[in-house]
Amino acid sequence: MNESYQVLSETEQGRQKIRDIKVMLLQGPRTYTLVKVIADDGLYGIGEAYGSPGVGVKQQIEAIKPSLIGRDPLEIDVLYTTMGQNPDPGTGWAGASRTDGSAHALMRAASGIEMALWDLAGKILGVSSTVLLGGKFRDRVRLYVDSAMTNCQERAEEARSKGFTAIKFDLDDAGNPHKADAWNWSVTPGELEIMVDQAHAIREAVGPHMDLAIDLHGRYDATAGMKIAHELEDLNLMWLEEPVPPENIQAMANITHSTKTPICAGENAYLRYGFREIIEKQAVDIIMPDISKCGGLSECRKIANMAETYYIPFAPHNNSSALSTVGDAHVCASVPNFLALEFHRFDDPTWNDVVNSDEPVIQDGHVAMTEVPGLGVELNEDFFQSMLQDGEPLWQ
Repeated sequence: MNESYQVLSETEQGRQKIRDIKVMLLQGPRTYTLVKVIADDGLYGIGEAYGSPGVGVKQQIEAIKPSLIGRDPLEIDVLYTTMGQNPDPGTGWAGASRTDGSAHALMRAASGIEMALWDLAGKILGVSSTVLLGGKFRDRVRLYVDSAMTNCQERAEEARSKGFTAIKFDLDDAGNPHKADAWNWSVTPGELEIMVDQAHAIREAVGPHMDLAIDLHGRYDATAGMKIAHELEDLNLMWLEEPVPPENIQAMANITHSTKTPICAGENAYLRYGFREIIEKQAVDIIMPDISKCGGLSECRKIANMAETYYIPFAPHNNSSALSTVGDAHVCASVPNFLALEFHRFDDPTWNDVVNSDEPVIQDGHVAMTEVPGLGVELNEDFFQSMLQDGEPLWQ
């Protein structure tokens, strides 16, 4: 039996082409590096690249742009791989992994573009980006408050009153009077005593039922990191973050395997290849990629999946705006081994001004996932326009 079939045009199939990619770079109290990927019918997706170094990221986006114009925005993995194989010298990331300085701006640029592609794909297909990532394991994504060295009692009470169930404080202090000198990564007995006393005071202020993390920012050597981890074992920490710098994975693994204190790291690693050794050696108890600079939503989900095979929880680092936080939440909702997502801008009064959404981004200490197509929010361009000089274009 002969049957005739009508071949639909690409537009009728919902298949479009990328017409343009624009960048918004704003320097001020906060650096924003935002990306807009525009399809041929004017529909667009938005994303955010890690803010610093903003100028380098903008240049990398402009270098990537020609290889993506005219391509299908739904082929996200293909486009992502294309960005990494750019034939122009110095613009691909072949071999880039953890702390390759030349890769930093490129990885951040690719992460921002990739986030915008997921937003655009969801809008084209009329579904939430979480659906495209595989579906929701949870309707709400738990946040923890990064509190640096603020008053622990006041911050804990304020965070708890707003529904947060987890909090993080910094314990590294370059001004500690017992520190050997500005360049020494060891910890003196007096310095260690002060740090331990501070940690116990923080736990007492936070209380026993709130998850507590402590950050050391990779500022200690392996011996000092091990001493600190051992001294904090009775505090029931959610984790101790970066007791040593990230370059020496074996040093991190030695600390992790020596202590009952959970060790967390990963914000300075790039791509799943940069996380492979960390995960295989079980060098950390909790993995912490930064989605807006490690490769984007899909790459970060692959990292989470790799960690899951070793029963390692996934707790992304996040020092970005409300837009990137929402993008991160889509990944966190789509993987089973999610623990908590960082909220670094508790004291930023403009944080919510970045996006327009039907509901507040943060509700009761969580990001509530919606069924709105794409990422589910739009940029508040009036807010960004107010930060520009008269006549300066918003998108470039």
